[in-house]
Amino acid sequence: MDEWIERLARALGEEPLTQPEVGAILKMAREVAHGVERKGAPLATFLAVVHAGTQAVAGVRRQQALARAVEAARDLMPPQQDEGPVPGHQG
Repeated sequence: MDEWIERLARALGEEPLTQPEVGAILKMAREVAHGVERKGAPLATFLAVVHAGTQAVAGVRRQQALARAVEAARDLMPPQQDEGPVPGHQG
């Protein structure tokens, strides 16, 4: 997948994603999918990337802009529900 994503970045005339960016994007998508709704993950990712691009044009480093978008998504996540003990589990 990494090679394909790198080829896509080049085809779009963009810098390839760094490993920290990949990690942050995938983690945010996973958190949104599990904490909000599965179909929200690609939409949240799209908005985060749009924000990062807009901010980069304004002179903000891409990594900083992406970090801000991820932080905003986390701030808006609903609190995790305590699912309680697993039935039949002693602990």
